[in-house]
Amino acid sequence: MNNKHLDVLIIGAGLSGIGAAAQLRRKCPGKSFALIERRASMGGTWDLFRYPGIRSDSDMFTLGYSFKPWKEEKSIASGGSILNYIKETAADYKLDDHVHYGRKVTSVSWSTPKALWTVTTEQEEDGTQEIFTCNYLIGCTGYYNYDAGFTPNFPGVDSYKGQIVHPQKWSSDIDYTDKKVVIIGSGATAVTLIPAMSNATSHITMLQRSPTYVATVPEKDILSVQLRKFLPEKLVYKMARTRNVGIQRAVYKLSKHRPKTMRSLLLAVTKKQLGPDFDMKHFTPTYNPWEERLCAVPNGDLFKVLKEGKASVVTDTIKTFTETGILLTSGEVLDADIIVTATGLDLQMLGGITPTVDGKNIKISESLIYKGAMLSRLPNLSMIFGYTNSSWTLKADMVNEFTCRLLNHMEKEGISFCVPEAKATDISTGPFLDLQSGYVVRAADKLPRQGNSTPWKVVQDYFHDIPILKYSQINDGILRFSESTEAKPKGLFNNIRTGLSS
Repeated sequence: MNNKHLDVLIIGAGLSGIGAAAQLRRKCPGKSFALIERRASMGGTWDLFRYPGIRSDSDMFTLGYSFKPWKEEKSIASGGSILNYIKETAADYKLDDHVHYGRKVTSVSWSTPKALWTVTTEQEEDGTQEIFTCNYLIGCTGYYNYDAGFTPNFPGVDSYKGQIVHPQKWSSDIDYTDKKVVIIGSGATAVTLIPAMSNATSHITMLQRSPTYVATVPEKDILSVQLRKFLPEKLVYKMARTRNVGIQRAVYKLSKHRPKTMRSLLLAVTKKQLGPDFDMKHFTPTYNPWEERLCAVPNGDLFKVLKEGKASVVTDTIKTFTETGILLTSGEVLDADIIVTATGLDLQMLGGITPTVDGKNIKISESLIYKGAMLSRLPNLSMIFGYTNSSWTLKADMVNEFTCRLLNHMEKEGISFCVPEAKATDISTGPFLDLQSGYVVRAADKLPRQGNSTPWKVVQDYFHDIPILKYSQINDGILRFSESTEAKPKGLFNNIRTGLSS
């Protein structure tokens, strides 16, 4: 059994994990670090998902890292392009040799006397255990279960003779050429699959229980393409990033403060693209904009294939699966050679791990989230969870910067560990995500809680978080700083290797 000790250990080598490691290189150059990745390659979501048309639903000027400009023409990028971007970042900061692949984290435990995390891993190939210890732990595991997505218990599913696949399990041998395909779902995955598959299928249908707001966004940022001819790449990137953050925030605020206005606008734009003869009931949700996440389609590709008749939308509920398809509650039958269950994700925190502190299990759902970055009761740990109403990486970038500031402060002051301490007056007001989406509601008992005021309240606002995460005082009276009780040289990051091999 091999033991390795690091100053900082990052769990996950996806968009967030590679970003965290790059920020450590930039902001904390003296720190030793490693990344633990369960899969055989880096990239996280962008390496896992292989379904047709996989792409970002946020523009890459905001989904990209603040320190690495996105240089391609398409700002709504394909999954392959995003994966290449992540790998380029890893190469730029020489991170490849720091990633330990094929390791599943089986336990994480904190010792207060040692001020140390012990992370036990199991190699996927042969079950060999490997132990890592670190002074600080960063969870970059994303927000869903990589093993399987969410699929409801459909009545009669065992009687169906065709092929059923969840997009999370898509494989290259799935042939949908000239086949009848039904996509169950109306979220980001479904609205991506429909236009991507429609040219090859004999017909493709999106079956939804209820409508979703779908907005058209430009696939390319034409202004940035033109500005690159005259201005430095970094300046163009910064300008586009600032502009797009402002647009995202304005749309969200208008949705919250003027929901009827935003609803009318979204529906009017959708109707114009679908034409006067299309039944708008399929795109008229019963809820207000941004009570659930808004879906984006580049250049209106979904609306184009619907208007051309290559695809259709059915709004109904499933009565039962049959041998040849789906019988709906209305009595309509949808024949299908392939059924794709784009029914959502199984949301989980820290990869589903239950951390222990001094031998006691700590339920994440019983912790308050601090600045959207740390958790009460869990020392020396940051958790990356991006925005739900804007690009994920905007928040991830700032949390990683905050973590680097914290690490540097602790080293300068000779501090061993810190933990956010909530008071009795910091009342829990429920899960830190305020969306009503099904995957969020289903996971409410797994999510950390938020409090009734800053820094325990999650606002989902980039401009609100800038001063809190990038410029606020580290020693704010809420983070409790302490020393380990076991004798060791002053300072947190000294690569103590007593009893450990390097």
